[in-house]
Amino acid sequence: MKIRFYNAKILTMQSEDIITGELHTDGDKITFAGSENIPQGSFDREIDLTGKLIIPGFKNAHTHTAMTFLRSFADDLPLNDWLYEQVFPHEAKLTEEAVYVFTQLGNMEYLTSGITSSFDMYMKLDSYAKACTDMGYRSVLCGSINDFGGTVEGIEEEYNKFNRFDPLISYQLGFHAEYTTKRETLEGLAKLSQKYKAPMYTHSSETKSETDGCRERYGLSPTQFFEKLGMLEYGGGGFHCVWFDEEDMRIAKEKGLWIVTNPSSNLKLASGIAPLCEMKRRGIDRMAIGTDGAASNNCLDMFREMFLVTALQKYRENDAAAFPAFDVLKMACSGGALAMELTDCDVLAPGKQADLAVIDLMQPNMQPIHNIAKNLVYAGTKQNVVMTMIAGKILYENGKFTTVDANEVYERAEKLTREICG
Repeated sequence: MKIRFYNAKILTMQSEDIITGELHTDGDKITFAGSENIPQGSFDREIDLTGKLIIPGFKNAHTHTAMTFLRSFADDLPLNDWLYEQVFPHEAKLTEEAVYVFTQLGNMEYLTSGITSSFDMYMKLDSYAKACTDMGYRSVLCGSINDFGGTVEGIEEEYNKFNRFDPLISYQLGFHAEYTTKRETLEGLAKLSQKYKAPMYTHSSETKSETDGCRERYGLSPTQFFEKLGMLEYGGGGFHCVWFDEEDMRIAKEKGLWIVTNPSSNLKLASGIAPLCEMKRRGIDRMAIGTDGAASNNCLDMFREMFLVTALQKYRENDAAAFPAFDVLKMACSGGALAMELTDCDVLAPGKQADLAVIDLMQPNMQPIHNIAKNLVYAGTKQNVVMTMIAGKILYENGKFTTVDANEVYERAEKLTREICG
């Protein structure tokens, strides 16, 4: 299908410049984005945006989508109590159907926030992947092995299976965390990373107790321990990275690791504030943003995450100039794509994937327009998202979902939640 967007403002993320012009798609690809030498031709649909803004879709670089069933269920608890007494026991009751439905519910929420792909770490991956492909949603799956389930051999099977599953699905090696995974398993994963020359991802230094526990066990922080095991030879990344020290930052810079910050979750669980400005001062520029799961956030909203990224750094640094808005927007759009190895989803340009969001600027919170990027980060909300497109297909438009029956998903999700949570 060929689609023409015209009378549009376009932020390609190749620079901070705003273009007034057109964007064309053909199938799953962008064929034109600009204001000069606009190609002529026939289109299946022509959309007059009347000055609305097109941006690359946001990328949710760390989440557990199907945890929507635990939204507002186990709040106001310390991380360990939350995880071991509430989350793990109820996750054990999940069925294939439940993961399918809860995943679609989460994906719907992403679409309303202009999120076009997510880096998801969870279980029952066949159901998860089918939920995504059935609705046309793009996702990168992350291995989640730990001592409660999974094997190194199983991770290898998943790696090969889901990297051939569907154009909308890919897979990266990963595990839940050091504190939930014994050393023997981690050593096996290190060998797997070296075998496939593949990056490795995990929760890392999310809390002080987690980091202190690793030092007690091995005399090293999680990141230092992973390096010692040879897990980081081909890069990868850490989710959270709140309690990073100087040596952790040196390793992250040297190995080209991605730092995926999750500010809402870290605040709500009282985990701390990641030292992103200090990381930047030490030359770490590979950064992305995630929402984490709905059980700990509880809102899967990239606008809220973007505001907190910059606001928390300003607070931590005692400097209102810290972490400018465009840097945060770049993390949310382009950084997340590259962290997930979605190298054709990072900017709006011919040949790139047609993954984009349309933002309505003619709303009170977007007016007046002094600086669009700053408006998005400091004033933007989900109400400004009027369209979300993935692989050239419009999945969300003017409050309506085009590939799922919203009421059916809500009803099934409510029924399944009652069965699991009582």
